[in-house]
Amino acid sequence: MNIKSKFSIWPPLLNSSNPWATTRENLAALYACPFTGAVTIRTSLWKAFNQHASTHQYTFFSSSTGHATSPVDVASSEGRVSVRDGETSSLNTLGYSPIAFEQYVEMLVNMSQEGMLSLESSSGPKPFIVSVTGTAEEVGRCCSHLVKVLGDPDEAYPELMRKKSLGLNLMMEVNLSCPNIPDKPPPAYDRFALTEYIDAIAKAKASTPASNGKVLHVGIKTPPYTFHGQFQTLISALETSSGPDGGGCPISFITATNTLGSCLVLDAQNKPALGSVTGEGIGGMAGDALHPLALGNVKTIRGLLDKSEHEDVRSISIIGIGGVKDADGFRRMSSVGAEAVGVGTALGREGVGIFEKITVELENH
Repeated sequence: MNIKSKFSIWPPLLNSSNPWATTRENLAALYACPFTGAVTIRTSLWKAFNQHASTHQYTFFSSSTGHATSPVDVASSEGRVSVRDGETSSLNTLGYSPIAFEQYVEMLVNMSQEGMLSLESSSGPKPFIVSVTGTAEEVGRCCSHLVKVLGDPDEAYPELMRKKSLGLNLMMEVNLSCPNIPDKPPPAYDRFALTEYIDAIAKAKASTPASNGKVLHVGIKTPPYTFHGQFQTLISALETSSGPDGGGCPISFITATNTLGSCLVLDAQNKPALGSVTGEGIGGMAGDALHPLALGNVKTIRGLLDKSEHEDVRSISIIGIGGVKDADGFRRMSSVGAEAVGVGTALGREGVGIFEKITVELENH
């Protein structure tokens, strides 16, 4: 059996894929932060997502008051809305990034060639986790492209050649869990769809080996599961890919969990706080309100992975995401099986400084 090389993020703290990881400036700030062990890019498509300010929005809200009290920020990735104490949950009706997949990869190669990614640890440059979605065929194409770039970014983008890249560490996250795309249910709820995506990733990695022998770690981002059959669907799909006819499971990590769909937040007048494609303001919830469900997902998935008869399935790591805003939340995620912990809503509220805050709290207690 072909056991994949070890997936690792150190320090085990990073951002989730979210609107505050959209632009080059966003990514540069996250990368320069010494308290992040990786940088996740906002989910992109092979072709750019058509974003509209009136229907793709986010806001923060208080779980205790039950409504949004801050101004709505239309789908801007720059700056944060004016948030109040206690507004530690969020709702969004966003889709995917308005920047296309290849534009992001070209952006990263440029940043490397310009010397912006020179921060290194003993394990090399900090990884960028390129979050992607689309059809299974498009995801496979993204995977093949990233393997080539990981092997030699200068050869993959000779037209960008200014000076040799100083190092580019890439991973890929396949978002199979966005709840905000009408008529397109998250594939991670369906075993057939999950298997189709995992097979596409396996074929892409097998047919496009990196020229320097580097391994592209690929993960899948799951939605919040709420009953045992959904968890078993995930594990069955992973184990199917690890069967005798395959080269082993191509998945290195699972990001659990994405936002919880079908949620509604009202304003003080009991009107939908957000615009949306459907006009109902229903979107994906994150932050404090999601935290208990996220913990349950991480614990359940870790337990099922550990019980698998397949060694390469047992070796899959988990990035725990959902409502982590301080050291206590980090500790809770770690205690239930997360090898690395992601931050989303708190990043939107507090900016990149949230990572230093969590690290200092961990060191002082």
